[in-house]
Amino acid sequence: MSSWPAVRNLPACLLLVLALTLPAVAAPPSAQKRVARQAETRGLVQEVLNGSLPVPTATSRLRILREEAFAAGLLIDELPRILEPRRLRDVTAVLAGLETRAAEPTLLRLSGHEDGPVRMYAVQGLGKLRSQRVDVLLPLLEDKSLGVRREVARALGATHNPKVGKALLSTARTESDPQTRVMLLEAVGASGDKKQAPALKAFLDDSSESTRFAAARGLCLLGAPEGFAFARKLLASEDKLVRRQGLALYEGVPVKQSQAALRPLLEDKDRTLAAGAARVLYQGGDKTMMSWLVLASWNAKGEEKLTYEKELETLHLADDERKAILRKAGMVQ
Repeated sequence: MSSWPAVRNLPACLLLVLALTLPAVAAPPSAQKRVARQAETRGLVQEVLNGSLPVPTATSRLRILREEAFAAGLLIDELPRILEPRRLRDVTAVLAGLETRAAEPTLLRLSGHEDGPVRMYAVQGLGKLRSQRVDVLLPLLEDKSLGVRREVARALGATHNPKVGKALLSTARTESDPQTRVMLLEAVGASGDKKQAPALKAFLDDSSESTRFAAARGLCLLGAPEGFAFARKLLASEDKLVRRQGLALYEGVPVKQSQAALRPLLEDKDRTLAAGAARVLYQGGDKTMMSWLVLASWNAKGEEKLTYEKELETLHLADDERKAILRKAGMVQ
């Protein structure tokens, strides 16, 4: 009771701080950490809104805090008050980079914004979320903004919806920008629409090397033999850069369809090619390739070790998982 008069006489601002802080201190450690993360998130969001923090830095730091949905909610609440086009672009780009489902309704709305960069970042975000709202995405294939058309090609491919394959191929035939056409052809393969394989084959005779490569990539994703024949031809080259292009055609291909071509590459003298083959096999479904990469890195020296570490970084290998693999192999205690 003796302390009550002292507390009662504190300034109102300090009483407010106490009211907000004491419950957090009394909470379990996990809840305290959450409060701390959200407080830091609020600070970062404010820096984004002020324009004092670059988009890539903001996105990275917000994702590290693992409060993506909370951050998205704060940004979305502020959208009606953002009038400056540049600031709106930055906020949309951060929303896209957070990759949280909580932002999808807002990104869908922003994909129809009058500003081209805002539409582009919104569609980019929808692609990262693998949004299935093809009703919103398909009309954007005809968008006047080159950036939007490129991102919508990527986003439609990410849906893995065979129903979009025909529209993607049709658009590729009339697309004037070579790079966008490449992305459209790859997206046809990613969509999984096997009915488009015959039309994709026609692009293998195109005068553009990048178009031929994109068609082959699409065919490989569809499991078409013509695509794999194209890839094997590249892998048989004496030029290591061409061989690495051949490996790239197997990105995203199930291991059942890629192992015959890629497993022999594990012994290749080009260790960059070998490490890349292991990663592609792992991503295609062969989980033993993670151990292969960890042990190869453990036994490698100098720059060769970096070759394996680069692929392991791509796979986001956790330290405890690495230790478990090395322990199982008898390399560490």
